[in-house]
Amino acid sequence: MITRRRLLASSLSAAAAPIILGQANRRPNIVFILADDHAYDFMGNAGHPFLKTPNLDRLAANGVRFDNAFVTTSLCSPSRASILTGQYAHSHGVLDNSTELPAQLPNFAQVLQKQGYRTALMGKWHMGGESDEPRPGFDRWVSFRGQGAYLNPTINFDGQRRQINGYVTQILTDEAVRFADENKDRPFLLYLGHKAAHADFIPEEKYKSLYSTEPIPYPRSMADTAENYRGKPEWVRRQRNSWHGVDGMYNHRINFEQYYRDYCRVVQSLDDSVGRVYDELGRRGILENTLIIYMGDNGLQFGQHGLIDKRTMYEHSIRVPMIAHYLKLLQGGRKVKEMALNIDICPTILQAAGAPIPQTVQGRSLMPLLQGRTDNWRTEFLYEYFWERDYPQTPTVLGLRTDRYSFMNYHGPWTGDELYDLQADPEQMNNLLGDVPLGTASGGFFQSIPAGPVKELVRDLTARRNRILQETGGRPEPRWSR
Repeated sequence: MITRRRLLASSLSAAAAPIILGQANRRPNIVFILADDHAYDFMGNAGHPFLKTPNLDRLAANGVRFDNAFVTTSLCSPSRASILTGQYAHSHGVLDNSTELPAQLPNFAQVLQKQGYRTALMGKWHMGGESDEPRPGFDRWVSFRGQGAYLNPTINFDGQRRQINGYVTQILTDEAVRFADENKDRPFLLYLGHKAAHADFIPEEKYKSLYSTEPIPYPRSMADTAENYRGKPEWVRRQRNSWHGVDGMYNHRINFEQYYRDYCRVVQSLDDSVGRVYDELGRRGILENTLIIYMGDNGLQFGQHGLIDKRTMYEHSIRVPMIAHYLKLLQGGRKVKEMALNIDICPTILQAAGAPIPQTVQGRSLMPLLQGRTDNWRTEFLYEYFWERDYPQTPTVLGLRTDRYSFMNYHGPWTGDELYDLQADPEQMNNLLGDVPLGTASGGFFQSIPAGPVKELVRDLTARRNRILQETGGRPEPRWSR
């Protein structure tokens, strides 16, 4: 049986070679830079009020910035697995931060290695609990256990561990630059996975006092008022005093302003790293024939609805920065408004390299968007987050994000769902389902929605969400399938 997914993968694979092979005799190098917890609006080119990111700005000015880039699960390991495999979390099975990525599941590193690319992972892997052992698909392995450490980290170099004195962002950049130099005469894949900017934030020494006096912007939805929480599920307000709430941040170990300033300082070092890699590629004469993709593994909330961290389906949790740079092929300085997802990275990299795209891939190559072709592009995607025992304050969510609506269906003890019209309400303050009684029986919540436009909208969004689930091997939630 030919499914939509299989047909899409086959068409992408067939289209891969002609786009790039006609551009040059040598296949392009691939540099994929993945930041941890980089909020989409914490860049100078994204309009941040004081944070300076000249190197990310340069990358965007000479490349293409995706203004509507998202993750399909806002959590480190599931998102990283989606990036590597091009699959939704319910398909690749990495549903939390301790599950290993199945070795038999194709990912872009394995494919490129088989195609003759020299491949390297420098930095955070973070799938498989605390293991830092080398994974299939990489000729060079420079990584660490779990989240790693900002200062004097213990690094696994191809199976041998050594403690390295210094700041982890710069240590990883040193290794990345060295790898690019050693392989400048053959096509390579460099996956640079930074620890930054994950909490607990420890700034580099030279940046410890940076941004000490700039006024901190507080989001309107951060205030603990009845108006801000009108229509929201009760768990959202209760989470204010939790590990991931603004009134209980990390067991009350840090205040909001310190959290905000230290985050900006850590991002400053991240920007330095991007500049070093960019300049080194230029000095070695390989920048023009290198596709650089920069993105965050998930978004980060800074007080929106009284929350920090990620995991939710609110916009600041699921939106990420994403920039593509390829001088040989792309016209620089453009912005793309179409939806780009983490599951699109795998097919994009493989198509750029002229490599076959596995039929397991559920995302779409971004190459058409990069070249200005937007016909028949997606206008919606599935979002899923699965409850974690370590952080029980955030329930499982299964949702649909369209080009206009954000629909969140919760599983667990707090079952009031959320629906926002993002055109009229971009800050997600007015839950269109906020006045609906919860109901008790299976399907009771839907039955409690009064007849009218909102109920028909929920019916339509549910059907569209379930269609994506079914096409990607998932199982629709019974209480919303009627």
